[in-house]
Amino acid sequence: MNTKIPNILLIYTGGTIGMIKDYRTNSLKAFNFKQIKDKIPELNLLDCSIQTVSFEDPIDSSNMCPKYWVKIAEIIENHYNKYDGFVVLSGTDTMSYTASAISFMFENLCKPVIFTGSQLPIGDLRTDAKENLITAIQIAATLENNLPIICEVCLYFEYKLYRANRTTKVNADQFEAFHSPNYPQLGESGVHLNFNERVIKKVDQNKELIVRKNFEASIVVLKLFPGINEQVVKNILEIPDLKGVILETFGAGNAPTTKWFTDLLQKALNNNLPIVNVSQCMSGSVRLGHYETSNQLKKMGIISGKDITTESAVAKLKYLIGEKIARKDFKYAFETPIRGEMN
Repeated sequence: MNTKIPNILLIYTGGTIGMIKDYRTNSLKAFNFKQIKDKIPELNLLDCSIQTVSFEDPIDSSNMCPKYWVKIAEIIENHYNKYDGFVVLSGTDTMSYTASAISFMFENLCKPVIFTGSQLPIGDLRTDAKENLITAIQIAATLENNLPIICEVCLYFEYKLYRANRTTKVNADQFEAFHSPNYPQLGESGVHLNFNERVIKKVDQNKELIVRKNFEASIVVLKLFPGINEQVVKNILEIPDLKGVILETFGAGNAPTTKWFTDLLQKALNNNLPIVNVSQCMSGSVRLGHYETSNQLKKMGIISGKDITTESAVAKLKYLIGEKIARKDFKYAFETPIRGEMN
């Protein structure tokens, strides 16, 4: 039985959800979230207390970067003991990157951090913002025996609750904008709010929260395509001060077997540059050595991204390099799940 009224902190960083139309100029302007209950009176029906904090200068999704990831994490860290759950509003285009990064930053997280946003502004007649926001707050406030059901970083969008570091944005035009290709949804909003408790992360409530804030900026995503030439790959792998590479390969982790390509990869590896193999496919997993075209990569010591998304791989690579993991331990560290980001 639950006896406490949860306190929820709503954090607005920017994005479409926080915009309303100025009908005099027909342009969009940032919404004042201190007036959120005036705009969405349905929030008064929720059995929780809601406070808000906003970035002083809201960030467009395309401008999101590690310094803002740290800012979000610090807001949560500074309010962690005062609130029972957190809802973060951000732009959808880079939400999977941001939410994945936040998941890696919080070790021993024992409270819900729910990311959401919208495809249409909050003031639009047909907006999806209200449902996404109301339900995200309701999820963050859901308790069982006075403890939160969700104790991880999630992403809620269009009736579905996902593990954040398993998501990718799949549609720019439909309300169902996100998908979790390799992991089941954690919950669904219908007539009732249903949770798939079998796949929700279990935590030790007695462990102290640790917040990791070091990210390495200098990594690159190299997407392979038929006919990619030597000069392009060479120029990318020899970028000055490059610290890591996400190699987007074909199918189950396959890549060209031409000598110039493998020689360039080997040279990069010899220079202690970690290279992570992720699949270009929406779902499925990298299986190094399954085909001849990936067997050489396996022998070289290329890191398998398994079934991780590119967004999560970017965040994890930045995180692990920032944590200064020793090169001899790096492959094992990346290939080991730390926040449920891969199987």
